[in-house]
Amino acid sequence: MAGPTTAERQQRKSGPPRPQRMRLRRPRLPRSRTLIIVLVLVVLLGAGAVWALYGSQWLRLERVKTSGTRVLTPEEVREAADAPVGAPLISVDTDALEDRLRSKLPRIDSVDVVRSWPHAIGLKVTERKPVLLIEKGGKFVEVDAEGVRFATVGRAPRGVPKLEMRVDRESAAASLRRFGTDRLLREAVRVAGDLPEAVARDTRNVKVRSYDSISLELRGGRTVDWGSGEKGRSKATTLTALMKAAPKARHFDVSVPTAPASSGS
Repeated sequence: MAGPTTAERQQRKSGPPRPQRMRLRRPRLPRSRTLIIVLVLVVLLGAGAVWALYGSQWLRLERVKTSGTRVLTPEEVREAADAPVGAPLISVDTDALEDRLRSKLPRIDSVDVVRSWPHAIGLKVTERKPVLLIEKGGKFVEVDAEGVRFATVGRAPRGVPKLEMRVDRESAAASLRRFGTDRLLREAVRVAGDLPEAVARDTRNVKVRSYDSISLELRGGRTVDWGSGEKGRSKATTLTALMKAAPKARHFDVSVPTAPASSGS
């Protein structure tokens, strides 16, 4: 008899074949069911967020904070804003607050209304600064750098010159017909804004006789012929140099900045 083959001998050594293990697969949810679950979760989260913002007591307006006030008081600003304390913070109309403040308080040039989560509104105010004063009936109308008459005060602020609009008879008709009172006022404002800092501090009056005839009255009786509001920077530079060159002069003329003059001592 023939002996066992090589394959049979190897099978005897290794023993009987081992049974293969069955891998259990987890049942998968249909894609449609997964999508429905995701949509339900999204809706629930959205509903929760809406409730938190509008329906809950957590995110309600409780206080109004102000900053940037100089002449106005924080109480005046808060009262004019009339913010809906107790309302959901998300529902506060910030544009309406800004419009209300600028309408009720003309001294406000701009205001930035910001939600300060979770319970506050911030009002960052920028007030107008007067560059000229118009005396009227014992009081003073403040005029800013844009020519806006924004407030009437009983006491003149320090360091702000008064405007004297005295148009000469000969040039009155021509100046007023061509430029108008508002334009002449803006020219005076333009001159006040171009003055060197040291001169601005000493200026008591800005006198307007016509578009081309604007002059300054300084402390100590000194005067300056400025001319029109044109070439303001050149005139400011020239006036500074002229005052240094002739410190005892009483009158300065920079109406033509390339040909300045000074006189008196």
